[in-house]
Amino acid sequence: MKKILLYSTVMFSLGVSGLLAQEQAPAAEAPNAFSPLIGIVLMLAVFFFLIILPQSRKAKKQAQFLSSLEKGDEVVTVSGLYGKIHGLTERIVTLEIAPNVRIRVDRNSIASKDQSDSSSKAVA
Repeated sequence: MKKILLYSTVMFSLGVSGLLAQEQAPAAEAPNAFSPLIGIVLMLAVFFFLIILPQSRKAKKQAQFLSSLEKGDEVVTVSGLYGKIHGLTERIVTLEIAPNVRIRVDRNSIASKDQSDSSSKAVA
């Protein structure tokens, strides 16, 4: 009986001291309501600077390139056809891909100007 009484007294004193320790601890601050908003704004900023901005710069550069095309330029299409510009309209480019062989392609399908030397091209 003494053991039970002693045990209950010890447990009670530990419980009371635990409660007192909890009461003495400083109260935690309320979480900031703008914390999730700040994270979302930072994610959007990173997304903008790493994806959207470089893509828009690339699109502007391509549009400038397409507007600077002239008759006689040697170009490569996105499908890999090499040719010389024979005619231009606002939307259609006529390419001469072989002597007296002309094709019409959309202006947006021109990938770049041909950078290879004309002397290194094989003549069929």
